[in-house]
Amino acid sequence: MIVELVSTVMMGTLGGIANVILWAQGWNDLKQFKSFRQIIIGAIVGLVYNYLHSDYNFPNYVMTFVAGYMGTDFLAGIIERFKK
Repeated sequence: MIVELVSTVMMGTLGGIANVILWAQGWNDLKQFKSFRQIIIGAIVGLVYNYLHSDYNFPNYVMTFVAGYMGTDFLAGIIERFKK
């Protein structure tokens, strides 16, 4: 149980780190709070995904990585939708 929890949180964190690295314009972008926030949201999404998935296997870990990568965009879309 704990191994799966740590694995999904780590995959979500790696997804957040991948998003930060791919979208950074320079080193200053990596030092901003927005980058740190993206990584933390990726970890949180990995934790949430751990409780929502059905089985521990390779596709779920890939989906955890993808969810961590797109976590901030997803939350921003939800917030924007409810603002209107």
